[in-house]
Amino acid sequence: MSLVAQRLAERGLQIPDVVAPLAAYAPAVREGSLVMTAGQLPLRGGALMSVGLVGGEVSPEDAELAAQQCALNAIAAIASVAELDDVVRIMKVTGFVASAPGFTAQPGVVNGASNLLLHAFGDAGRHARSAVGVSALPLNAPVEVEVTAILRTP
Repeated sequence: MSLVAQRLAERGLQIPDVVAPLAAYAPAVREGSLVMTAGQLPLRGGALMSVGLVGGEVSPEDAELAAQQCALNAIAAIASVAELDDVVRIMKVTGFVASAPGFTAQPGVVNGASNLLLHAFGDAGRHARSAVGVSALPLNAPVEVEVTAILRTP
């Protein structure tokens, strides 16, 4: 079991199976020591955890949990192309939050993903980040997260 998986297990979490692409893309791609994930939705067991706009149909607290699931799915995507223990830095996280008019707490929502990555990877999980409000996301998801990771070079 990887150290990342052990740290997640301490929180009662496990790395899910990689989410199958919903269109013409790969869940993650690797080039040398760089891994970039596709945008990950809050899919759990093949279904979205919640749907709708944050600050409308979806509470900020539920959206933060959805962002955490997005990060778990991103970890699974990274694991599909690399060993998790080879990650030396989560370099960048971009979180998209489907936002109701007037909702401006996108950073708090994306903290769900950031905090999970920090716990899973320790200091290597500290990353640069963008939290962007958008009018809609695929499948009416409330949150989408993409991750860029740097791997140990052989």
